[in-house]
Amino acid sequence: MDHIFPPIQLDPAILLDIIQVQTEIARCGLDLGQVINLVCQHSQQLTQGSGAVVEIAEGSFMVYRAASGSAAGQLGLRIPLEGSLSGLCVTSNEALICHDALTDSRVDQRACQAVGLRSMVVVPLSHGEQAVGVLKVIAAQPASFDARAIAILQLMSGVIAAAMYHASKYDIDQLYHQATHDAMTNLPNRAHYFDRLRSSLALAERQRHKLGILGVDMDGLKFINDTYGHRAGDAAIREIGQRLRQEVRQADLVARIGGDEFMVLLTDIGDQQQIEAKVAHLVQQASRLYQFEGKQLPLSVSIGSAIYPDDGHHIEALTELADQAMYQRKKQRQKSLQD
Repeated sequence: MDHIFPPIQLDPAILLDIIQVQTEIARCGLDLGQVINLVCQHSQQLTQGSGAVVEIAEGSFMVYRAASGSAAGQLGLRIPLEGSLSGLCVTSNEALICHDALTDSRVDQRACQAVGLRSMVVVPLSHGEQAVGVLKVIAAQPASFDARAIAILQLMSGVIAAAMYHASKYDIDQLYHQATHDAMTNLPNRAHYFDRLRSSLALAERQRHKLGILGVDMDGLKFINDTYGHRAGDAAIREIGQRLRQEVRQADLVARIGGDEFMVLLTDIGDQQQIEAKVAHLVQQASRLYQFEGKQLPLSVSIGSAIYPDDGHHIEALTELADQAMYQRKKQRQKSLQD
């Protein structure tokens, strides 16, 4: 069995890279979602893995809350805690390594095949004295990692642990909220959105009902930032998020997935005509002037849509279709303003 390796001396260049990552993360403040995304990306690079994942233990499942590289498309994936190497890492609170997923009885074979991995390293993420998740790097080839990878991940996991402590002290419920919500808007973040989208698609398939997926992009944020400053721009992002949330049902989901981009999940939708009417309503409600510190800020959005199962069955295809429709509408709007 592959267990913890003895401590090793890391190359000074690697240590310098980790310090630079810590500096970058310090700029994230208390946004735990951004922290785990950054750590995920840099852990993959520093270990030369093909992908990296931050998984949080939630009930009897390990949930992909950040993912990069070859694992990026699996964001929101849930795997059973029992019978997976990540689950064993959490319950044992020990770093573990798998040299070949095809022959290792500790791993979830189906999950490994879904992500396309043959070898991996997992280290626990601790909140206080409790392991609440794992940081994992993966590779498509067997025997891709050694003690050096474990040493790197243990340092990087410490960065996440510090962010967890400062974000939520000892409140586990608050920790989960911080990891799944955007700090600026308090809306669900990208990871939460894809988690919810996966479960909603599975439910819609069983119950044979439709889902609406909306891609939303703010128009003119650069103008607001350049004219009124970034405080005004941040306020405008928060206002758009609030307006979108006010205009959908409690069962629906509005998420900020980054920058000035949002996604909306409509959990029960009818036909194309109904979703187009909803899009028109959201555009109208979001595109009202906004009073900020005595100034009137022009707000507007472009929205594209896709319907499950009419437009596709897979997350990637539906999301891409909604994005393409959104950008097409943005181009049309810009052209109409120029004419």
